[in-house]
Amino acid sequence: MGADVKMQSRPVQIAAVYGFAPVTRPEDLRGRLDATARAGGVRGTLLIAHEGVNGTIAGPVEGLNAVLAIIRAIPDIRPEIKYAVADVMPFHRLKVRVKPEIVTMGRPDVDPLKGVGAYVAAEDWNALIADPGTLVIDTRNAYEGEIGAFANAVQPNTAGFRDFPDWFETEGRALIAERRPERVAMYCTGGIRCEKATAYLKSEGVADVRHLHGGILRYLETVPEAESLWDGECFVFDERVAVGQGLDPGSHSLCRGCRMPVNAAGRASPHYVEGVCCERCHGTRDELQRERYAERQRQMAIAEERGVTHIGAPPPDRAKRSL
Repeated sequence: MGADVKMQSRPVQIAAVYGFAPVTRPEDLRGRLDATARAGGVRGTLLIAHEGVNGTIAGPVEGLNAVLAIIRAIPDIRPEIKYAVADVMPFHRLKVRVKPEIVTMGRPDVDPLKGVGAYVAAEDWNALIADPGTLVIDTRNAYEGEIGAFANAVQPNTAGFRDFPDWFETEGRALIAERRPERVAMYCTGGIRCEKATAYLKSEGVADVRHLHGGILRYLETVPEAESLWDGECFVFDERVAVGQGLDPGSHSLCRGCRMPVNAAGRASPHYVEGVCCERCHGTRDELQRERYAERQRQMAIAEERGVTHIGAPPPDRAKRSL
């Protein structure tokens, strides 16, 4: 977790990082991170709150290491960092922002620093979720679970992480009472949502709560494909859209209209128009919006032919959401 980024064969280095720790002056930290990232050619999104730091950034090795060094220097922080590589820059711009929370649950009383569920290493995860005494819960959003999940995991089908406490209060608590599991195991993309979700369940009286350390990404990177219990692809919050086993790029693309993942069948739909809409959102956009999206797509194509980044290219807004 503490090692610097090492140069890989592919040109763009990516770091997904989060850490919970008291940040007494978030604006000061924001200024230092922003200046360092810009000086080092780093793009992506970093969120800062009094509870810690969260984000995904990409760029040259030296630039990434300089940004991560500032994060590691925060007192009492133990940052979780996952590295990846790509052939092209997955972000169009840099955003470093101060927020009320680094992962938005909307429950300020839930404090992961006071206690989270037990961490389960990727190599131990299969045995845990195969145990009939384990209730497995996916803490991600509905569109993420649609393209990949662990077998037999409960899908809350939330629109956003903020909805998770409401799901637990209306359905999750009753599910636990009905099944009477020996333990609850939770997972998310990179681990940060589980930090809060497990802390929340513990605050609600669930005694034995565990979660996948490093999330799905570490599992896909660590567990051999022949042993993997993961089915599908894992949505990621940048222009890669989704990754598969070994963190190789997946088959999904991103609808520029609704920012949702689209598979091959979706792209074959008569309602799919690249850069404009997909089966999910084609009926929710008026003609003016569709024309604007089409023009944006045309300008992006022209810029790509010229080998430049189109300044109006849609930012990876979902990078603001947590892993």
